[in-house]
Amino acid sequence: MPKMKSHSGARKRVKVTGSGKLRRQRANRRHYLEHKSSRLTRRLDGTADFSNADAKRMKKLLGK
Repeated sequence: MPKMKSHSGARKRVKVTGSGKLRRQRANRRHYLEHKSSRLTRRLDGTADFSNADAKRMKKLLGK
């Protein structure tokens, strides 16, 4: 039986922490920033955790 391949799209977008939690970037901060408020763009920076349901699904895609 061959090895399972991890989902390459998920692999590029998700980082697994040392404790096993999954981290992701927030959406809507790539372009058209001139009409978004500074308050919004500050809120969208940094990383965020997945919800429990999404984390379970993403771990399956990553083969964890």
